[in-house]
Amino acid sequence: MMEDWAITEICEIGEIITGGTPSKKNQAFYSSKDYPFYKPTDLNKGINVLQSKDYLSKLGFENSRKAISNSVLVTCIGATIGKTGLIKKEGAFNQQINAVIPNNTVSSIFLFYQITGTEFQGEIKRNASSTTLPILNKGKFSKLNFRLPPIPIQRAIVSKIESLFSSLDIGIADLKKAQEQLKIYRQAVLKKAFEGELTKEWREQQTKLIGAKELLEQIEEERQIFYEKKVATWKIAIREWEGKGSVGKKPSRISKPKFIQEVGIEDVENYTSIPALWHWTRFGNVTYKIGDIDHKMPKTTSEGMPYLSTGNIKKDGTIDFENAKIISYEDFKRLALKIKPEKGDIIFPRYGTIGRNILIAFDKEFLVSYSCAIIKNITKLMNPKFALHYSLSPVIKKEITRYTVQTTQANIGIASIELFVFPLCSNEEQNQIVKEIESRLSVCDKVEESIIDSLLKAKALRQSVLKKAFEGKLLTVAEIERCKQEADYEPARVLLERIKKEKKK
Repeated sequence: MMEDWAITEICEIGEIITGGTPSKKNQAFYSSKDYPFYKPTDLNKGINVLQSKDYLSKLGFENSRKAISNSVLVTCIGATIGKTGLIKKEGAFNQQINAVIPNNTVSSIFLFYQITGTEFQGEIKRNASSTTLPILNKGKFSKLNFRLPPIPIQRAIVSKIESLFSSLDIGIADLKKAQEQLKIYRQAVLKKAFEGELTKEWREQQTKLIGAKELLEQIEEERQIFYEKKVATWKIAIREWEGKGSVGKKPSRISKPKFIQEVGIEDVENYTSIPALWHWTRFGNVTYKIGDIDHKMPKTTSEGMPYLSTGNIKKDGTIDFENAKIISYEDFKRLALKIKPEKGDIIFPRYGTIGRNILIAFDKEFLVSYSCAIIKNITKLMNPKFALHYSLSPVIKKEITRYTVQTTQANIGIASIELFVFPLCSNEEQNQIVKEIESRLSVCDKVEESIIDSLLKAKALRQSVLKKAFEGKLLTVAEIERCKQEADYEPARVLLERIKKEKKK
Protein backbone atom coordinates (compact mmCIF):
# COMPACT_ATOMS: atom_id res chain seq x y z
CA MET A 1 0.00 0.00 0.00
CA MET A 2 1.79 3.14 -1.21
CA GLU A 3 -0.93 5.77 -0.73
CA ASP A 4 0.55 9.29 -0.45
CA TRP A 5 4.02 8.06 -1.50
CA ALA A 6 5.99 9.78 -4.28
CA ILE A 7 8.70 8.50 -6.61
CA THR A 8 11.31 11.19 -7.05
CA GLU A 9 15.00 11.53 -7.95
CA ILE A 10 17.38 11.14 -5.04
CA CYS A 11 18.75 14.65 -5.62
CA GLU A 12 15.32 16.00 -4.61
CA ILE A 13 15.57 14.61 -1.07
CA GLY A 14 19.09 15.81 -0.29
CA GLU A 15 22.30 17.40 -1.49
CA ILE A 16 24.65 15.11 -3.45
CA ILE A 17 28.40 15.69 -3.07
CA THR A 18 31.29 13.71 -4.57
CA GLY A 19 34.30 13.47 -2.28
CA GLY A 20 37.96 14.23 -2.87
CA THR A 21 41.36 13.66 -1.28
CA PRO A 22 43.32 16.64 0.06
CA SER A 23 46.83 16.87 -1.38
CA LYS A 24 49.22 14.41 0.25
CA LYS A 25 52.03 16.87 -0.49
CA ASN A 26 50.70 19.21 2.17
CA GLN A 27 51.55 17.41 5.41
CA ALA A 28 49.70 20.07 7.40
CA PHE A 29 46.44 18.56 6.12
CA TYR A 30 47.28 15.30 7.93
CA SER A 31 49.21 16.60 10.95
CA SER A 32 46.50 15.82 13.53
CA LYS A 33 43.37 13.69 14.00
CA ASP A 34 40.76 16.44 14.20
CA TYR A 35 38.25 15.09 11.66
CA PRO A 36 37.59 11.61 10.23
CA PHE A 37 38.40 11.06 6.55
CA TYR A 38 36.05 8.33 5.31
CA LYS A 39 36.91 5.69 2.71
CA PRO A 40 34.83 2.73 1.39
CA THR A 41 36.52 0.40 3.90
CA ASP A 42 35.08 2.48 6.75
CA LEU A 43 31.50 1.79 5.72
CA ASN A 44 31.37 -1.77 7.08
CA LYS A 45 29.46 -0.67 10.17
CA GLY A 46 26.34 0.32 8.22
CA ILE A 47 24.30 2.73 10.34
CA ASN A 48 26.93 2.89 13.04
CA VAL A 49 29.95 4.48 11.33
CA LEU A 50 31.51 6.34 14.26
CA GLN A 51 35.11 6.65 13.13
CA SER A 52 37.49 6.12 10.25
CA LYS A 53 40.94 4.64 9.78
CA ASP A 54 42.28 7.95 8.44
CA TYR A 55 41.98 11.49 9.77
CA LEU A 56 42.55 15.13 8.75
CA SER A 57 43.68 18.18 10.62
CA LYS A 58 41.38 21.18 10.89
CA LEU A 59 43.20 22.74 7.94
CA GLY A 60 42.84 19.54 5.90
CA PHE A 61 39.12 19.41 6.71
CA GLU A 62 38.66 23.02 5.60
CA ASN A 63 40.18 22.06 2.23
CA SER A 64 37.94 18.99 1.75
CA ARG A 65 34.47 17.97 0.64
CA LYS A 66 32.49 17.82 3.88
CA ALA A 67 29.57 15.73 5.12
CA ILE A 68 27.65 16.50 8.30
CA SER A 69 26.75 13.80 10.83
CA ASN A 70 23.86 11.55 9.73
CA SER A 71 24.85 11.89 6.08
CA VAL A 72 24.69 8.73 4.01
CA LEU A 73 27.88 7.77 2.13
CA VAL A 74 27.66 5.51 -0.92
CA THR A 75 30.65 3.95 -2.72
CA CYS A 76 30.25 4.65 -6.44
CA ILE A 77 33.30 2.99 -8.00
CA GLY A 78 35.01 -0.39 -8.07
CA ALA A 79 34.23 -3.84 -6.73
CA THR A 80 32.53 -2.43 -3.61
CA ILE A 81 30.17 -0.16 -5.57
CA GLY A 82 26.95 0.35 -3.60
CA LYS A 83 28.60 -0.13 -0.19
CA THR A 84 26.78 2.28 2.13
CA GLY A 85 27.21 3.79 5.59
CA LEU A 86 25.44 6.32 7.78
CA ILE A 87 28.11 8.45 9.45
CA LYS A 88 27.69 9.61 13.03
CA LYS A 89 30.57 12.10 12.98
CA GLU A 90 31.06 15.07 10.69
CA GLY A 91 33.94 14.43 8.33
CA ALA A 92 35.42 14.43 4.84
CA PHE A 93 35.41 11.57 2.33
CA ASN A 94 37.33 10.48 -0.74
CA GLN A 95 36.47 10.56 -4.44
CA GLN A 96 35.17 6.98 -4.48
CA ILE A 97 32.16 8.10 -2.46
CA ASN A 98 29.03 10.17 -3.09
CA ALA A 99 27.45 11.67 0.01
CA VAL A 100 23.72 12.25 0.36
CA ILE A 101 23.06 15.00 2.90
CA PRO A 102 19.32 14.61 3.53
CA ASN A 103 16.94 17.56 3.68
CA ASN A 104 13.73 17.81 5.73
CA THR A 105 11.82 15.42 3.46
CA VAL A 106 13.52 12.27 4.64
CA SER A 107 14.86 10.50 7.71
CA SER A 108 18.56 9.71 7.34
CA ILE A 109 18.01 6.17 8.64
CA PHE A 110 15.12 5.62 6.20
CA LEU A 111 17.41 6.89 3.43
CA PHE A 112 20.16 4.48 4.51
CA TYR A 113 17.85 1.47 4.60
CA GLN A 114 16.38 2.20 1.17
CA ILE A 115 19.82 2.60 -0.44
CA THR A 116 20.97 -0.73 1.05
CA GLY A 117 17.88 -2.54 -0.25
CA THR A 118 18.13 -4.94 -3.19
CA GLU A 119 16.16 -2.71 -5.58
CA PHE A 120 18.21 0.46 -5.05
CA GLN A 121 21.48 -1.52 -5.09
CA GLY A 122 20.34 -2.99 -8.41
CA GLU A 123 19.72 0.52 -9.75
CA ILE A 124 23.24 1.54 -8.76
CA LYS A 125 24.79 -1.39 -10.62
CA ARG A 126 22.52 -1.08 -13.69
CA ASN A 127 23.38 2.60 -14.10
CA ALA A 128 27.12 2.20 -13.53
CA SER A 129 29.43 2.17 -16.54
CA SER A 130 29.84 -1.39 -17.85
CA THR A 131 33.65 -1.45 -17.77
CA THR A 132 36.23 -3.49 -15.90
CA LEU A 133 35.98 -0.87 -13.14
CA PRO A 134 32.29 0.06 -12.70
CA ILE A 135 31.71 3.77 -12.04
CA LEU A 136 28.50 5.65 -11.21
CA ASN A 137 29.16 9.37 -11.58
CA LYS A 138 27.40 12.08 -9.58
CA GLY A 139 25.06 13.00 -12.45
CA LYS A 140 23.70 9.48 -12.88
CA PHE A 141 23.60 8.86 -9.14
CA SER A 142 21.56 12.04 -8.61
CA LYS A 143 18.84 10.81 -10.98
CA LEU A 144 18.29 7.41 -9.35
CA ASN A 145 14.67 6.89 -8.30
CA PHE A 146 13.80 7.16 -4.62
CA ARG A 147 10.52 6.09 -3.02
CA LEU A 148 9.40 8.75 -0.57
CA PRO A 149 6.50 8.26 1.88
CA PRO A 150 5.12 10.79 4.38
CA ILE A 151 7.41 11.42 7.37
CA PRO A 152 5.26 9.51 9.94
CA ILE A 153 5.28 6.51 7.55
CA GLN A 154 9.07 6.77 7.38
CA ARG A 155 9.31 6.69 11.18
CA ALA A 156 6.99 3.69 11.43
CA ILE A 157 8.88 1.78 8.73
CA VAL A 158 12.25 2.45 10.39
CA SER A 159 10.87 1.37 13.77
CA LYS A 160 9.52 -1.87 12.34
CA ILE A 161 12.69 -2.62 10.36
CA GLU A 162 14.82 -2.12 13.46
CA SER A 163 12.54 -4.29 15.57
CA LEU A 164 12.71 -7.12 13.01
CA PHE A 165 16.45 -6.66 12.48
CA SER A 166 17.05 -6.71 16.23
CA SER A 167 15.47 -10.17 16.46
CA LEU A 168 17.46 -11.29 13.42
CA ASP A 169 20.70 -9.95 14.90
CA ILE A 170 20.15 -11.92 18.11
CA GLY A 171 19.66 -15.09 16.07
CA ILE A 172 22.71 -14.36 13.90
CA ALA A 173 24.84 -13.69 16.99
CA ASP A 174 23.76 -17.05 18.45
CA LEU A 175 24.64 -18.81 15.17
CA LYS A 176 28.08 -17.17 15.03
CA LYS A 177 28.68 -18.08 18.66
CA ALA A 178 27.85 -21.69 17.78
CA GLN A 179 30.37 -21.49 14.91
CA GLU A 180 33.08 -20.34 17.33
CA GLN A 181 32.18 -23.13 19.74
CA LEU A 182 32.55 -25.63 16.89
CA LYS A 183 36.08 -24.34 16.24
CA ILE A 184 36.92 -24.83 19.92
CA TYR A 185 35.42 -28.34 19.87
CA ARG A 186 37.39 -29.28 16.72
CA GLN A 187 40.63 -28.23 18.42
CA ALA A 188 39.65 -30.12 21.57
CA VAL A 189 39.11 -33.30 19.50
CA LEU A 190 42.53 -32.93 17.87
CA LYS A 191 44.19 -32.23 21.21
CA LYS A 192 42.75 -35.39 22.76
CA ALA A 193 43.57 -37.41 19.64
CA PHE A 194 47.28 -36.61 19.72
CA GLU A 195 47.52 -37.16 23.45
CA GLY A 196 46.30 -40.73 22.88
CA GLU A 197 43.04 -40.17 24.76
CA LEU A 198 40.68 -41.09 21.90
CA THR A 199 42.33 -44.49 21.45
CA LYS A 200 43.04 -45.32 25.09
CA GLU A 201 40.50 -48.16 25.34
CA TRP A 202 41.37 -49.44 21.85
CA ARG A 203 45.08 -49.49 22.73
CA GLU A 204 44.48 -51.48 25.92
CA GLN A 205 42.83 -54.22 23.85
CA GLN A 206 45.80 -54.62 21.46
CA THR A 207 48.55 -57.23 22.01
CA LYS A 208 50.84 -56.91 18.97
CA LEU A 209 51.38 -53.18 18.47
CA ILE A 210 54.90 -52.24 17.45
CA GLY A 211 56.55 -49.39 19.29
CA ALA A 212 57.03 -46.00 17.65
CA LYS A 213 60.82 -46.31 17.78
CA GLU A 214 60.69 -49.51 15.70
CA LEU A 215 58.46 -47.72 13.17
CA LEU A 216 60.94 -44.85 13.07
CA GLU A 217 63.70 -47.28 12.03
CA GLN A 218 61.51 -48.54 9.15
CA ILE A 219 60.86 -44.93 8.13
CA GLU A 220 64.60 -44.18 8.04
CA GLU A 221 65.17 -47.14 5.67
CA GLU A 222 62.31 -46.06 3.42
CA ARG A 223 63.64 -42.49 3.26
CA GLN A 224 67.01 -43.77 2.04
CA ILE A 225 65.36 -45.86 -0.69
CA PHE A 226 63.34 -42.81 -1.79
CA TYR A 227 66.49 -40.67 -1.92
CA GLU A 228 68.33 -43.20 -4.08
CA LYS A 229 65.43 -43.27 -6.56
CA LYS A 230 65.41 -39.45 -6.74
CA VAL A 231 69.18 -39.41 -7.34
CA ALA A 232 68.80 -41.91 -10.21
CA THR A 233 66.13 -39.69 -11.81
CA TRP A 234 68.33 -36.60 -11.32
CA LYS A 235 71.30 -38.30 -13.03
CA ILE A 236 69.12 -39.04 -16.07
CA ALA A 237 68.07 -35.37 -16.15
CA ILE A 238 71.71 -34.28 -15.98
CA ARG A 239 72.62 -36.50 -18.95
CA GLU A 240 69.71 -35.08 -20.95
CA TRP A 241 70.75 -31.53 -20.06
CA GLU A 242 74.36 -32.20 -21.09
CA GLY A 243 73.16 -33.89 -24.28
CA LYS A 244 71.40 -30.64 -25.23
CA GLY A 245 74.63 -28.68 -24.89
CA SER A 246 74.08 -27.69 -21.25
CA VAL A 247 71.58 -25.05 -22.37
CA GLY A 248 69.32 -23.57 -19.71
CA LYS A 249 69.44 -24.02 -15.96
CA LYS A 250 71.17 -27.12 -14.65
CA PRO A 251 68.85 -29.47 -12.69
CA SER A 252 69.33 -28.89 -8.96
CA ARG A 253 71.23 -31.54 -7.00
CA ILE A 254 69.14 -33.81 -4.78
CA SER A 255 69.84 -33.29 -1.10
CA LYS A 256 70.45 -36.26 1.18
CA PRO A 257 67.81 -37.15 3.77
CA LYS A 258 68.81 -35.72 7.11
CA PHE A 259 67.87 -36.96 10.53
CA ILE A 260 66.67 -33.98 12.56
CA GLN A 261 67.95 -33.68 16.11
CA GLU A 262 66.15 -35.70 18.77
CA VAL A 263 63.43 -34.05 20.82
CA GLY A 264 64.55 -32.85 24.24
CA ILE A 265 62.46 -32.59 27.40
CA GLU A 266 62.50 -28.82 27.05
CA ASP A 267 60.89 -29.11 23.58
CA VAL A 268 57.74 -30.81 24.88
CA GLU A 269 57.58 -29.76 28.53
CA ASN A 270 54.55 -27.55 27.82
CA TYR A 271 52.67 -30.35 26.04
CA THR A 272 50.69 -33.19 27.63
CA SER A 273 52.60 -36.46 27.97
CA ILE A 274 51.98 -39.18 25.36
CA PRO A 275 51.40 -42.97 25.81
CA ALA A 276 54.36 -45.26 26.57
CA LEU A 277 54.40 -46.89 23.11
CA TRP A 278 54.50 -43.48 21.41
CA HIS A 279 57.64 -41.43 20.77
CA TRP A 280 58.28 -37.72 20.37
CA THR A 281 60.28 -37.09 17.18
CA ARG A 282 60.40 -34.35 14.52
CA PHE A 283 58.06 -33.80 11.56
CA GLY A 284 61.05 -33.92 9.23
CA ASN A 285 61.96 -37.41 10.49
CA VAL A 286 58.63 -39.05 9.58
CA THR A 287 58.38 -37.80 5.98
CA TYR A 288 60.25 -38.45 2.76
CA LYS A 289 60.93 -34.75 2.59
CA ILE A 290 59.65 -31.33 3.58
CA GLY A 291 60.64 -28.78 0.98
CA ASP A 292 59.74 -26.20 -1.61
CA ILE A 293 60.75 -25.45 -5.18
CA ASP A 294 63.30 -22.90 -6.40
CA HIS A 295 62.50 -19.37 -5.29
CA LYS A 296 62.97 -17.82 -8.71
CA MET A 297 59.50 -17.50 -10.23
CA PRO A 298 59.17 -19.14 -13.68
CA LYS A 299 57.62 -17.17 -16.54
CA THR A 300 53.90 -17.44 -17.20
CA THR A 301 52.89 -19.11 -20.46
CA SER A 302 49.61 -19.60 -22.31
CA GLU A 303 50.05 -23.39 -22.39
CA GLY A 304 51.72 -25.70 -19.95
CA MET A 305 51.26 -26.89 -16.37
CA PRO A 306 49.50 -25.40 -13.30
CA TYR A 307 51.68 -23.49 -10.84
CA LEU A 308 49.83 -22.68 -7.60
CA SER A 309 50.41 -20.14 -4.85
CA THR A 310 48.77 -19.54 -1.46
CA GLY A 311 46.01 -17.58 -3.23
CA ASN A 312 44.85 -20.81 -4.88
CA ILE A 313 44.40 -22.58 -1.53
CA LYS A 314 40.78 -22.01 -0.47
CA LYS A 315 39.43 -21.83 3.09
CA ASP A 316 37.23 -24.88 2.49
CA GLY A 317 40.26 -27.09 1.84
CA THR A 318 39.96 -27.16 -1.96
CA ILE A 319 42.33 -25.91 -4.65
CA ASP A 320 41.47 -23.29 -7.26
CA PHE A 321 43.12 -24.63 -10.42
CA GLU A 322 41.01 -22.43 -12.69
CA ASN A 323 42.91 -19.27 -11.69
CA ALA A 324 46.32 -20.90 -11.31
CA LYS A 325 49.37 -19.55 -13.09
CA ILE A 326 50.55 -21.64 -16.09
CA ILE A 327 54.25 -22.38 -16.67
CA SER A 328 56.03 -24.10 -19.55
CA TYR A 329 56.49 -27.89 -19.70
CA GLU A 330 60.27 -27.35 -19.63
CA ASP A 331 60.16 -25.28 -16.42
CA PHE A 332 57.74 -27.77 -14.89
CA LYS A 333 60.00 -30.72 -15.62
CA ARG A 334 63.08 -28.96 -14.23
CA LEU A 335 61.40 -27.64 -11.07
CA ALA A 336 59.62 -30.94 -10.37
CA LEU A 337 62.98 -32.68 -9.91
CA LYS A 338 63.43 -30.92 -6.59
CA ILE A 339 59.96 -31.56 -5.20
CA LYS A 340 56.62 -32.29 -6.84
CA PRO A 341 53.30 -32.49 -4.96
CA GLU A 342 51.57 -35.84 -5.32
CA LYS A 343 48.57 -37.70 -3.94
CA GLY A 344 49.07 -38.23 -0.20
CA ASP A 345 51.24 -35.12 0.26
CA ILE A 346 50.30 -32.08 2.36
CA ILE A 347 50.44 -28.53 1.04
CA PHE A 348 51.49 -26.30 3.96
CA PRO A 349 51.18 -22.53 3.22
CA ARG A 350 54.10 -20.82 4.95
CA TYR A 351 53.60 -17.16 4.04
CA GLY A 352 50.71 -14.98 5.21
CA THR A 353 47.95 -17.52 5.91
CA ILE A 354 50.30 -19.97 7.62
CA GLY A 355 48.91 -23.39 8.40
CA ARG A 356 45.88 -23.50 6.08
CA ASN A 357 46.99 -27.02 5.20
CA ILE A 358 45.34 -29.42 2.77
CA LEU A 359 45.90 -33.06 1.86
CA ILE A 360 46.20 -33.85 -1.83
CA ALA A 361 43.57 -36.55 -2.34
CA PHE A 362 43.73 -36.77 -6.15
CA ASP A 363 46.11 -37.56 -9.00
CA LYS A 364 47.08 -34.44 -10.96
CA GLU A 365 50.31 -32.96 -12.27
CA PHE A 366 51.03 -29.47 -10.85
CA LEU A 367 53.56 -27.48 -8.85
CA VAL A 368 53.26 -25.15 -5.87
CA SER A 369 55.33 -21.99 -5.45
CA TYR A 370 57.83 -21.55 -2.63
CA SER A 371 55.09 -19.74 -0.65
CA CYS A 372 54.02 -23.25 0.36
CA ALA A 373 55.96 -26.18 1.76
CA ILE A 374 55.27 -29.68 0.47
CA ILE A 375 55.19 -32.38 3.14
CA LYS A 376 55.82 -35.66 1.34
CA ASN A 377 54.20 -38.36 3.45
CA ILE A 378 55.52 -41.93 3.53
CA THR A 379 52.10 -43.42 2.81
CA LYS A 380 53.22 -47.05 3.02
CA LEU A 381 54.19 -46.55 6.68
CA MET A 382 52.28 -43.44 7.77
CA ASN A 383 48.59 -42.54 7.44
CA PRO A 384 48.61 -39.19 5.54
CA LYS A 385 45.36 -38.13 7.22
CA PHE A 386 47.02 -38.64 10.60
CA ALA A 387 49.77 -36.24 9.51
CA LEU A 388 47.22 -33.75 8.13
CA HIS A 389 45.09 -33.69 11.29
CA TYR A 390 48.20 -33.30 13.42
CA SER A 391 49.36 -30.40 11.21
CA LEU A 392 46.10 -28.62 12.14
CA SER A 393 46.25 -29.46 15.86
CA PRO A 394 46.85 -27.16 18.85
CA VAL A 395 50.43 -28.43 19.23
CA ILE A 396 51.33 -27.43 15.67
CA LYS A 397 49.67 -24.05 16.15
CA LYS A 398 52.01 -23.50 19.11
CA GLU A 399 54.99 -24.74 17.08
CA ILE A 400 54.06 -22.29 14.30
CA THR A 401 53.97 -19.46 16.83
CA ARG A 402 57.39 -20.53 18.15
CA TYR A 403 59.09 -20.47 14.75
CA THR A 404 57.21 -17.85 12.71
CA VAL A 405 59.24 -14.85 11.62
CA GLN A 406 57.21 -11.64 11.95
CA THR A 407 58.10 -9.29 9.11
CA THR A 408 55.86 -7.37 6.71
CA GLN A 409 54.38 -10.77 5.89
CA ALA A 410 54.60 -13.49 8.53
CA ASN A 411 56.53 -16.52 7.27
CA ILE A 412 58.04 -19.76 8.45
CA GLY A 413 61.07 -21.55 7.01
CA ILE A 414 61.32 -25.13 5.78
CA ALA A 415 63.92 -25.95 8.46
CA SER A 416 61.47 -24.78 11.13
CA ILE A 417 58.67 -27.01 9.83
CA GLU A 418 61.09 -29.95 9.86
CA LEU A 419 61.78 -29.19 13.55
CA PHE A 420 58.11 -29.34 14.60
CA VAL A 421 57.71 -31.98 17.30
CA PHE A 422 55.70 -35.03 16.19
CA PRO A 423 54.01 -37.68 18.42
CA LEU A 424 54.71 -40.90 16.51
CA CYS A 425 52.66 -44.04 17.12
CA SER A 426 52.14 -47.30 15.22
CA ASN A 427 50.45 -47.22 11.80
CA GLU A 428 47.57 -49.29 13.22
CA GLU A 429 46.93 -46.71 15.94
CA GLN A 430 47.25 -43.88 13.41
CA ASN A 431 44.45 -45.48 11.39
CA GLN A 432 42.28 -45.81 14.49
CA ILE A 433 42.94 -42.21 15.52
CA VAL A 434 41.90 -40.98 12.08
CA LYS A 435 38.63 -42.91 12.40
CA GLU A 436 37.98 -41.45 15.86
CA ILE A 437 38.72 -37.91 14.66
CA GLU A 438 36.65 -38.11 11.50
CA SER A 439 33.62 -39.66 13.20
CA ARG A 440 33.51 -36.63 15.51
CA LEU A 441 34.39 -33.98 12.96
CA SER A 442 31.80 -35.29 10.48
CA VAL A 443 29.14 -34.34 13.04
CA CYS A 444 30.75 -30.89 13.28
CA ASP A 445 30.63 -30.57 9.49
CA LYS A 446 26.90 -31.27 9.41
CA VAL A 447 26.22 -28.75 12.17
CA GLU A 448 28.43 -26.22 10.37
CA GLU A 449 26.48 -26.70 7.13
CA SER A 450 23.22 -26.13 9.02
CA ILE A 451 24.60 -22.93 10.59
CA ILE A 452 25.81 -21.59 7.23
CA ASP A 453 22.42 -22.35 5.67
CA SER A 454 20.67 -20.50 8.51
CA LEU A 455 22.99 -17.49 8.14
CA LEU A 456 22.22 -17.32 4.41
CA LYS A 457 18.50 -17.48 5.17
CA ALA A 458 18.88 -14.67 7.71
CA LYS A 459 20.63 -12.53 5.11
CA ALA A 460 17.85 -13.24 2.59
CA LEU A 461 15.21 -12.46 5.23
CA ARG A 462 16.87 -9.11 5.93
CA GLN A 463 16.60 -8.17 2.26
CA SER A 464 13.02 -9.45 2.17
CA VAL A 465 12.14 -7.07 5.00
CA LEU A 466 13.70 -4.14 3.13
CA LYS A 467 11.94 -5.11 -0.11
CA LYS A 468 8.54 -5.15 1.60
CA ALA A 469 9.33 -1.87 3.37
CA PHE A 470 9.96 0.08 0.17
CA GLU A 471 7.11 -1.55 -1.71
CA GLY A 472 4.77 -0.20 1.00
CA LYS A 473 3.92 -3.71 2.25
CA LEU A 474 5.66 -3.80 5.63
CA LEU A 475 3.12 -1.80 7.65
CA THR A 476 -0.38 -3.08 8.40
CA VAL A 477 -3.50 -1.04 7.56
CA ALA A 478 -3.92 -0.23 11.26
CA GLU A 479 -0.31 1.00 11.53
CA ILE A 480 -0.76 3.24 8.48
CA GLU A 481 -3.97 4.68 9.92
CA ARG A 482 -2.15 5.56 13.14
CA CYS A 483 0.50 7.36 11.08
CA LYS A 484 -2.22 9.43 9.38
CA GLN A 485 -3.36 10.70 12.76
CA GLU A 486 0.04 12.26 13.52
CA ALA A 487 0.33 16.06 13.33
CA ASP A 488 3.12 16.13 10.71
CA TYR A 489 1.42 13.73 8.28
CA GLU A 490 1.16 15.05 4.73
CA PRO A 491 1.42 13.36 1.32
CA ALA A 492 4.99 13.13 0.01
CA ARG A 493 4.18 15.23 -3.09
CA VAL A 494 3.03 18.08 -0.82
CA LEU A 495 6.18 17.72 1.23
CA LEU A 496 8.35 17.89 -1.91
CA GLU A 497 6.55 20.95 -3.23
CA ARG A 498 7.04 22.76 0.08
CA ILE A 499 10.78 21.96 0.09
CA LYS A 500 11.12 23.24 -3.50
CA LYS A 501 9.44 26.52 -2.54
CA GLU A 502 11.76 26.90 0.42
CA LYS A 503 14.79 26.40 -1.88
CA LYS A 504 13.64 29.27 -4.14
CA LYS A 505 13.42 31.77 -1.28
